[in-house]
Order: sequence, then structure tokens, then C-alpha cells
Amino acid sequence: MVFADLLEQVGSTGRFQVVHTTLLCLPVLMMASHNLLQNFAAAVPPHFCSAHTNLSVFTRLSAAEKLHITVPLDANGAPEKCRRYDAPQWHLLAKNGSTDPEVREGTDRAVSQQAALQDCDDGWTYDERERSSSIISEWHLVCSLRSLKSMGQTVYMGGVLVGAGIFGGLADRFGRRVLLTMCYLLMGVSGTCAAFSPSFSLFCLFRFMCGMALSGIVLNCFSLIVEWIPTRVRTVVGTGTAYCYTMGQLILALVAYFIRDWRWLTLAVSLPFYVAFLYSWWLLESSRWLALKNKPEQAVKNLKTVARYNGRQDEGEKIDVEMLQSSMKKEMSGCKGSYTTLDLFRTPTMRRMTVCLCTVWFSTSFAYYGLSMDLQKFGVDIYLIQVIFGAVDIPAKVIINITMSYLGRRLSQGGALILAGITILSNLLVPYDKQMVRTCLAVLGKGCLAASFSCCYLYSGELYPTILRQSGLGWVSMMARLGAMVAPLVLLLGEYVPWLPGLIYGLVPVLSGFAAFFLPETLNIPLPDTIQDVEDRGTGRSSKIEKKEAIFLQDNTDNLLKQTS
Repeated sequence: MVFADLLEQVGSTGRFQVVHTTLLCLPVLMMASHNLLQNFAAAVPPHFCSAHTNLSVFTRLSAAEKLHITVPLDANGAPEKCRRYDAPQWHLLAKNGSTDPEVREGTDRAVSQQAALQDCDDGWTYDERERSSSIISEWHLVCSLRSLKSMGQTVYMGGVLVGAGIFGGLADRFGRRVLLTMCYLLMGVSGTCAAFSPSFSLFCLFRFMCGMALSGIVLNCFSLIVEWIPTRVRTVVGTGTAYCYTMGQLILALVAYFIRDWRWLTLAVSLPFYVAFLYSWWLLESSRWLALKNKPEQAVKNLKTVARYNGRQDEGEKIDVEMLQSSMKKEMSGCKGSYTTLDLFRTPTMRRMTVCLCTVWFSTSFAYYGLSMDLQKFGVDIYLIQVIFGAVDIPAKVIINITMSYLGRRLSQGGALILAGITILSNLLVPYDKQMVRTCLAVLGKGCLAASFSCCYLYSGELYPTILRQSGLGWVSMMARLGAMVAPLVLLLGEYVPWLPGLIYGLVPVLSGFAAFFLPETLNIPLPDTIQDVEDRGTGRSSKIEKKEAIFLQDNTDNLLKQTS
């Protein structure tokens, strides 16, 4: 008997698993809102220099007249965003209504070439018809400060990176449920503080803390789900959890459409985590983890609780500490002592596995957020494009679920990344004025990356052993967040070489897709519990042992049949 048999005895797909998985998935609905909040909270409204404040006559002019005599036109005939005339050009008012529009535009350009220009010394005026406020208009993150918009998202992803490193190791030491409860509270409090931040610096600080909390939630939610379900339903449940994130993207578009103020929007997507904090006390710690951490009494208690919820109380009463220790004797003997992140690199199979997974996670996150964090560049309504980017995940995850179940994890992971990279690179060949074609290719690429993410979480959880699962997931998640941190900074290169960001976003997933083919396959294979299990699987030793055991059992069965006959 192994732990999987004990789980079957108390019910592996009963009412407990349904309620437990549902409660863990509900907060996942709001995680996309924090990851992609920047698209709406930091939306850049149309803006131009404010009129000179030292002229009282401006109060008698219309907004259009103020703009006309204050701000010159750029090469495209639109008002400049970062410069204005050093003095009002009153003579333009006389020409404004007396000439043909094309003639007037040519005259205005001629005047702007002759008149002296200056920076926006009196601030900016924003067109807030689309969004009533954003951090851009709140703290004037435009012109010379426009890079701070990308910096804000980078700081948030930095928090996700740090959280992955901290909470991954702590969860393997102190348990999944305790850390998950703490992270729910941290997310709620940090999000609330970010909504009422009086300065951009404090906003970044609290967003950094939100990022840390998000890492802890993702890692511990997934492990608690995987460690309470059997092997045969892992693919379906893992994909269902990924769909919660997809639905979260659609929820964000809906909430942002009705809440146009960035402060109230930030608060709205943070409050649900207080509810998750309250009900998280009901969640059960993983009995598999408890047994491996030499806490068999609590592990047996949790198994009996599961049996009671699943209507198998009589079966649950048969389980005791001796039965648990007997079923996990090999695993418990192999996990004596303490483990650190260094153990991810000590042995050959673990080392190869970790390096390949780091590459896969980095590139998936890098390209994903490179496409998803600048929706305004597509020239489509940001609410519509957010819905499209979210909806494409639905067919993408259906397809990846099918391929993972029939073709295996390795081929699915590598194929999704290579296809995503090819799609992004193809966009470089499409003329910029073909916005519809460019948007369609970007949506297809984003769908492939969403499928890759869905595969990443399930595949990594199956590859790492129980004693290091949180540490391993934390480490590769750090690499993913590093990719997400770099992604918005790469966008800044587009100001100098417009095609360079697309080239980088396309090449990285293609290269990492080939790295995925060096990972071992995990389709229909039980979860490993120790490092030795992983090494045996990597060398093919485990499959040989399983074959020998099968032959041994068959021989014993034949002998018994002969004796009875």
C-alpha cells in the first residue's frame, strides 16, 4: 500500500475534494486582476501641456481655443504631448475660423516652427472621458517620467519574484495551509493600502507586497489541490484551475468597465481576499506533507476528516499511524533531514530538470506579459481587447488539456512555446497599418502562451518530489517573475528600434521550447515523494522495478492457483 491507496480508501474524488478545490480556486479568479491591473490603473489618457496660468484672459476662452494657442502640432497634425509655446500665440485665433482646415493646419505648423517652445511648466491637461483617473494622471507619469509606468509593473513583478523565493521554502518547512492563510491576509491589506497611497513611491511599495502575496497564494493553492487528488484527475483539475485565471481576466474587464477610478478599482479587486482569509481556516493541511514531516498523528486525523466528508467514515477509522507509516515507509526514510533550494541542483536529474524548467517558465512569463501589458498599442478599445485576450485562453486550454492527456506533457509544453514564438515573429512581417492582422496574430500568440502557463504549473508539480515541491515551484516561479520584470523594460527599446521588442519576445519562447524536450515525461506517472524517486525515474530504474514487481506478483498468483487446483 502507498499513500495513493490511503487516499482511495477515504475517497479521492468525493465531496471533500470538490469543496476543497472550489474554495482554493475562488481566489484565483481575482489573481488576474492584480497581475493585469496596470492595463487600467496605469492607462495613459490623451494629454497635452496645460495653458499658461498667469493669464486671466484664459478663463474666457474655450478649451479648444486654449489648446490651439498654447500647444503646437506634431508631424502627424496632432497636439504635442510634452511641449508648448513659451507664450500664447494669439494671432492663431484670428486664423482659426477664417481659413480652410488644411490651410490652417499648414499655417499652424509654420508658426510652430518659428515660435519658441518650452516644457510643460504648468503641468498637463488630461482627457479623462475614458478613465476618470489613473496613476498616470494622478502623479503625472508622462513625458520625462513615462518610464515610471513600466517601472511600477516591474516593481510589482519583483515582489512576485521575492515572494516565490520566500514562501516556496517556508511552505515546505511550515506547511501549505498556514502560509496560504497569511498570504490571503497580506494580499487584502496590501491591496487596500495601495488603493489609498498618497504617493507613487508608497503605491509601488504596497504593490510589491501584493506581488509577494500573490506568489504565496499561487504556489500553495496548487500544491494543496494536487496533493489531495489522485493521478488520474490531475490534468483535468489542473486545467480547471487555469480556467479560473482565464475567467479572472474577463472579470477584470467587466469590473474596470464599471469602475473607472483607479483607486476604487484597486480596492475592488483586493477586498475578496479578506473573505478567502476567513474561510481558509477550514482548509486541511496536506496529509502527504504531514507524514513526510514526521507528523503522522495529524496526517491520520486529516485523512479521517476527509473520510467523514466523503461518507466513508468506517473506512477512515481503519487508518492509524502504523498503517500510514507502513504505506509511506520508503518515502519517510528517504526524506530524513532538512532540504534546501540547493538540493534542486545536487543530483543530475534534478539539476537538468530545474535548469530546463527555469528556461521554460522565464520565457513563458516574459513573452506573456510582453504581449498582455500594453493593450493600448493595438489601437482597439482596451476593454474589448482585454476580453479577447482573456477569451482566447478558453480554446487554448481545452486544446492543451487534450494534448497533455494524449500526447504527453513534454510535447505539449515544447510545442506551445515554439508555436507562440513563431506567431510573435510573424507579426514583425505584417505592416503596422494592418492592425486587424497584427491583433489576430498577437491574440493567437497569447493563447499559446496561456496554454504553456497551464502546462507549466501541472508539469512542474508532477516533476518535483513532495519534500521539495514547494521549493521547486518557488524557484521556477522566481524565474517566471524575473521574465515578467524584464518584459516591460524591453518595451522601452521600441522607442529606439521599433521592431526589436517583437524580435526578442519571439525568439526567447522558441529557444526555450526546445529546452522543454529535455524534461522527463510524467503522463500517468504517480507523484514522486523523494529525490531518489526522481533520480530513479530519470535513469529508468523505477520502470524496471515496476516491471519486476509485476512479474513477481504474477508468478505468485500462478503458484497460488496451482496449489488450489
